[in-house]
Amino acid sequence: MFDQRAELFNGLSAQQHDEILDLGALMALPSGSVLFDLGARAEHLYVVLRGRIRLTLPMQIRGRDEDVLVEESGPGETIGWSALIPPCRYTLKATAPLETEVLALPREALRSYFAANPATGAAVTQNVATLIGRRLQLFQAMWLREMQRMVELRCA
Repeated sequence: MFDQRAELFNGLSAQQHDEILDLGALMALPSGSVLFDLGARAEHLYVVLRGRIRLTLPMQIRGRDEDVLVEESGPGETIGWSALIPPCRYTLKATAPLETEVLALPREALRSYFAANPATGAAVTQNVATLIGRRLQLFQAMWLREMQRMVELRCA
C-alpha cells in the first residue's frame, strides 16, 4: 500500500509500521478540495501519499476572507495530528492544490491500537511531539517577522 517511511513512523519496526497503515483508508482528493476546516472535530490523522496539502489560516484581511498559507506538506508528511491531541480540533485549514492521495488514520482506531501496543504509541507520540515542535518554530518565525515589520513601521 505505502512503501515510503512517513515521518510519523520514525523508529518503528516494519511490522509496527504495517499494522498502523492497515488501520487507515486511502482517500483521493481532487484538485481544490478541502480535507478539513479550521476548528472542525479532528477525527483522522493523515499521511500524504501523493500530491500536496496546503495548510492555511483563514483570516479577514481588509474585509475579505483569505486563506493565509502556513505551509505545504508533501509525500511522507503528516497532517492533522490534532486528532491525537485534545481537544481534537484542527488548528488550520487543509486543502489539496492538485490531485492528491492521503492515508486517513481514524483517531479511535489509533488510540485503541496504542492502548494495546504502548511501545508503539510512545514512539508515535514522540514523533507527533517533533511535528508540533516544528510547527511551533514555524509560527514563532512568522510572528517574529510580523513583530519586526510592526516595529520598523513605527520607527519609520
